[in-house]
Amino acid sequence: MKKIFLLVALVAATFTQTFAQNSAKPSALGSLLSSYYDVKNDLIKSNSTDAATHAADFLKAVNAVDMKSLPAADMNAFMSFQDKLAFDAKHISESKDIAHQREHFANFSSNFFKLAKAVKLTDQAVYYDYCPMKKSYWLSADASIKNPYFGSQMLTCGKVTETLNK
Repeated sequence: MKKIFLLVALVAATFTQTFAQNSAKPSALGSLLSSYYDVKNDLIKSNSTDAATHAADFLKAVNAVDMKSLPAADMNAFMSFQDKLAFDAKHISESKDIAHQREHFANFSSNFFKLAKAVKLTDQAVYYDYCPMKKSYWLSADASIKNPYFGSQMLTCGKVTETLNK
């Protein structure tokens, strides 16, 4: 009986340690966040050429994710957003029209935030910002507002509505 108790305790400790390690580490999908921020920063600067280039980089990265390297929960969450993220990144990458890029960026941001809520992408804070003029959101690594929907026209228009990993 004592051996069974020790075996159960060992299995429980191993499971707890593995679960803690997996939930504490950022996901293998974390590189997508950096790529997302590149697109956002280009839109802040109203640089449609760089936004297209970085969106193409994001598209390559999102399509190259190794599903087998992800924990099952992360894989399931990612699979539900992969096509949506790829769709908007593709449209941003194929256009040099900043207004068109910003239209797709709204859906891109909404879907990316849903992924960020489901999967720990980083140990750093992720701010979910809202633009009342555009009625759209975006993600940021910084609490200060820099609006990608209007660039220098309304750079500080918006507010933080939620913070992840705080």
